[in-house]
Amino acid sequence: KGNHDDGYLLKILERKNVLRRPPIANIDQALLVFSRKEPDFSTILLDKFLLLIEHYYIRPIIVISKMDIEGDDSIYQYIQEYRNAGYTVIETSSKQNKGIDEIKEIFKDQVTVITGQSGVGKSTLLNALDISLNLERHVELMNLYDGYVADTPGFSSLELEMEPIEAARAYHDFDEYATDCKCRGCLHDSEPHCAVKEAVDERKISKERYKHYLTMLKELKEKKEKRYD
Repeated sequence: KGNHDDGYLLKILERKNVLRRPPIANIDQALLVFSRKEPDFSTILLDKFLLLIEHYYIRPIIVISKMDIEGDDSIYQYIQEYRNAGYTVIETSSKQNKGIDEIKEIFKDQVTVITGQSGVGKSTLLNALDISLNLERHVELMNLYDGYVADTPGFSSLELEMEPIEAARAYHDFDEYATDCKCRGCLHDSEPHCAVKEAVDERKISKERYKHYLTMLKELKEKKEKRYD
């Protein structure tokens, strides 16, 4: 009827993943925005994001913002460790326009969510990407650089809602070794002949990331025990 806002539902496609908080489905990748400083870079929070994102079969892309701010040089060691683990890490500075073009290129043909803790410069990054967003407390998919992008303000509360065995297979780099674990359903905790623990001992997996995993595994085990009490 000449109204371009009208549309027709032609087909309901199967969901490959869905998040409840924020409510969005069929996500291809997630930009996990963390700052070098203000707030300080947090590896345990990043590892929690990674566990959740990979559990939903979403490809994580780590974005380190505020790289123009002077800070602890250990950030470069962390960046290399995550790259060694197989993650894409993009260093950005909205003030210097660093890394912005690299981010634009990865949007093509993808559904991307952008998330991260409060204060990391996510809004500044979005503005640097030339997005005119009304940053309300809702999720909106926007067509950008031949893909679809959603800002996800509701992702600040991270609840791990998965079984312990799902956590054990969530990290892609852990899972590469997990196929060689001798115990069926190995949680990479106290089980003997665990290939993941062997990889940690051989420094193929970061000891710090493994400790973070054990912390989150304990949390999930306790949640499971409470459900059955």
